Amino acid sequence: MPRGNKTSRHYFCFNSGLPVIEYIDNGNMRTSKNGRPTLNTGIRGKIEKNVSSDMTAKSVGSGELEVLATPVLIALAEECSWKSVAHELDEGQGTVGTRMDLKHLSATPVGMSVKCISELVDVDGRKLVFDIEAFDEAGKIAEATHERYIVDNEKFMSKATNKGKV
Repeated sequence: MPRGNKTSRHYFCFNSGLPVIEYIDNGNMRTSKNGRPTLNTGIRGKIEKNVSSDMTAKSVGSGELEVLATPVLIALAEECSWKSVAHELDEGQGTVGTRMDLKHLSATPVGMSVKCISELVDVDGRKLVFDIEAFDEAGKIAEATHERYIVDNEKFMSKATNKGKV
């Protein structure tokens, strides 16, 4: 939904033949102290996938049942969040997840569609906080708060690659 006099922009992306991923940007770009643009709250993402057998608790080792695994739901929530802001970052920047507080409220069987919706609710420098909800065809299955940080991809990977080296 539009904020102020701005109009919403919708971004659509196809991912490896999977269903469409939609990003909704509600405008209102802010600037940092140095005048560079920063992300605004209100950016939303949406992703939908059908639960397959490789997404189950039994398949990923988080349980014995053939239902959507919590670790897969967490990954879906992270994907929805990072992809929603990726188009707003500078060249060479990305985000990394640092915290996830997810309540998995209801089981989803194989074959059912799952929709995840994220909204950027707080920006504090490089720190981004998202509220997330997930639904299957029968109703709400999860709610979460997710924290990510904007990083310089090259610098981050260099530090990770050299970790533990003397």
